[in-house]
Amino acid sequence: MNVKVLLGVTVLMGNLVGVAHSSQFDQVPKVILVAGSSQGVSPSGVRHGAEGAEKSSLTVTPDYIMGPEDVLEITVWKNADLSKQVQVRPDGRISLPLIGDVSAVGRTAAQLTEEISARLKSYMENPTVSILVREVNSYQIYVLGEVNAPGKYPLKSKTTLLQAITIAHGFTQVAARNKIVVFRFGKDGEGLNKIKASYDDIVLRDGSDQNIELKPGDQIVVPSETMVVLPSR
Repeated sequence: MNVKVLLGVTVLMGNLVGVAHSSQFDQVPKVILVAGSSQGVSPSGVRHGAEGAEKSSLTVTPDYIMGPEDVLEITVWKNADLSKQVQVRPDGRISLPLIGDVSAVGRTAAQLTEEISARLKSYMENPTVSILVREVNSYQIYVLGEVNAPGKYPLKSKTTLLQAITIAHGFTQVAARNKIVVFRFGKDGEGLNKIKASYDDIVLRDGSDQNIELKPGDQIVVPSETMVVLPSR
């Protein structure tokens, strides 16, 4: 039996529009968040498969925070020259015609839409801008240093610092587990903030506030004891 279902998601926030897609029963559409005016916006290119299913839960929220490597399709209504698909650079910015660099990291699609529209008003009257999140690539964390399985790991749900250490298979024998450092992008992608944490404080003492909830792009560094204890000069 050839069974079809209709899957659709409607996201409403100001001028947000929804995406609906008809697919085979064994396929799950990747839902795309669009911010901006609904006038003349016709999203396309919906992806299928397990990867899309994993990412859809992250994109179907108005408060989705964009990060490095996310791919955005920016449309300026009735102006093909200003419309383009861009990838958020490692420095957290994108480049657009006329207005140049714009910070994207740490913002929602609606917030980025608002700034682009405001800056385009210097060149045109009442610009209508929409942003479509084509690919969600930034929901990753990086666990580095003295863990048994360092690397890049996807964030599929809320993850704490201790959970990230567990995902990386725990500390090595020479890990300075009380000198953990988390590097995090600042507001609007400006600079990196340093957050310090102690494993013993979290587990043995009243330091549960150090077991922070991780954000996309966080870099967790576990130094070795030899790095922490340096000979005096």
